[in-house]
Amino acid sequence: MRTDHNEAVRKNKKKSLFYQNTLGKNIKFLFIILCSVFIKGQSGPDFSILADKAFQKLYQNPDECINYSQSLLISDQNPEHRIVLQNIISQAYAMKGDYVQSVNIYSQKEDSREKEKLSYFLQIAGDYNLADQYQNLDLYNQSQQIISSLLADYKLLKGDNPEINVITGKLYQLQALNSGINRNYDDALKNLIKSDHYLSFNNQENHILKIENRIFRASFLMKQNKLEEAKIILETTAVMAEKSKDYHFLQALAYENLSRYYFLKEDYSTAAGVLEKGLLKIENIPYNSLKIKIYESLSKNYFALRNDEKYHQYNKLYTELRTKIDSNTKEGIRYIVKLVETNQNNNLEFQKQKQLKKTGLISAGFLIIIIGLLAYFLFLKSSHKDLKKQSEFFEKQKKQELASQNIPKETAAAIKPLEKDPNKISKEKEDEILQKLEDWEKQQRYLDKSMTLSMLSSQMGVNTKYLSEVINSSKGKNFNGYINELRINHIARLLKTDPAYLNYKVSYLAEYSGFSSHSAFTTVFKSVTGMSPNVYIQKISKNRTL
Repeated sequence: MRTDHNEAVRKNKKKSLFYQNTLGKNIKFLFIILCSVFIKGQSGPDFSILADKAFQKLYQNPDECINYSQSLLISDQNPEHRIVLQNIISQAYAMKGDYVQSVNIYSQKEDSREKEKLSYFLQIAGDYNLADQYQNLDLYNQSQQIISSLLADYKLLKGDNPEINVITGKLYQLQALNSGINRNYDDALKNLIKSDHYLSFNNQENHILKIENRIFRASFLMKQNKLEEAKIILETTAVMAEKSKDYHFLQALAYENLSRYYFLKEDYSTAAGVLEKGLLKIENIPYNSLKIKIYESLSKNYFALRNDEKYHQYNKLYTELRTKIDSNTKEGIRYIVKLVETNQNNNLEFQKQKQLKKTGLISAGFLIIIIGLLAYFLFLKSSHKDLKKQSEFFEKQKKQELASQNIPKETAAAIKPLEKDPNKISKEKEDEILQKLEDWEKQQRYLDKSMTLSMLSSQMGVNTKYLSEVINSSKGKNFNGYINELRINHIARLLKTDPAYLNYKVSYLAEYSGFSSHSAFTTVFKSVTGMSPNVYIQKISKNRTL
């Protein structure tokens, strides 16, 4: 019995141990699943590795970089990740010399994002990309302006975020290139030192950017005629680039700059050899923006060596590629200018705008109120002026109606608006001209579209100067003002007295009354009556219905 009991106890212990092990395995399995889900959800570190690899491919082969980055875009729907990848693709097209496509990728990114909802890093990255686009298109002042604004932000310069530090390093590098273009080499070198300061994170992107900075530093030193110092940097950098994971672009860039040292030393043979070595690195890779520099330098060196065959070979390659890239650059400039016209407020100095948002809103409110009050005041002033002119016009119409009804001469004289100014011609001559003008008005010959002062003086047989002088003194205006007022008064009277004219188009009324265009008629009509033709017609129509 005791034996059976012990056996049962052992079996129970085994079962208990089995259940414990099973439960432990299940818990461990569940823990692994949860961890994997958590890690997958926290995709930042994984994406950082993928983005770093995409950036490396920029310097290995731009076409491979584009294909790789686009494959990541297909599987990654995170909007912030997509912007990082689109930035890389945009840079790859720029390195190919395809600036139109580079700007196109940038514009797609701008259209797809709501900037204020993104992280600070991605906002900075977007503005850096815009500054880079400007520099690629030789718009250095615009690039420099954006970067100066960004680098004035203390948050960017704190240096406590590795991702933001990389962007800051890139911004200082880009600003160094802008300074170099403007021949401010001291500032360019200082900006490169600041760039290196922010590139301390241990990844390939930082490593690549530091190598670029060494090459740029040597280039600026050569501009300052510090040739030997530049040579040492370039030789060590070339060795460093050769050891760096097939970064063909960096290798070719180092050799292209090193060749300048030998060219300045007038050692054209060595310079050409170094350039050939650099060209070999990218001969079958579409780094067209770098190739064009190498082709140009090779043609210059072979020209100096009097090697006509090589000179013509590389000069032809240079000319063909230069023509292609120049055309692409012009198109890219047109594209980005059009883009910036619609998106500039979302791409420039957003951090400054964010800090001053409240102040800006208050200022904008006051400005709107001031503008509104000013506009209202101007409107009132204009309305008062128009109403006064309208009143005077209708009053004048009434007086003309009274005059047409043969009222006593005393009354007519009382309502005559203008006094005669003294003039040099005789009273008899003036009366003669005035009578002729009166006859001419009755015949309505002012409706002739081709009527001019010289034509009227010829028809009347009167000296043009005398006629002009009488019109100015008796009518109070020059010939054009006089004939235009006659025409407007005539058509206004017809509109008031003959309902049929109310149904005609304004363009017909303009032509009928002797004006050469609809716009000229409308302008003169308003200057005479204080209202547009349409408003006048509405008033007349309304009065008829009452």
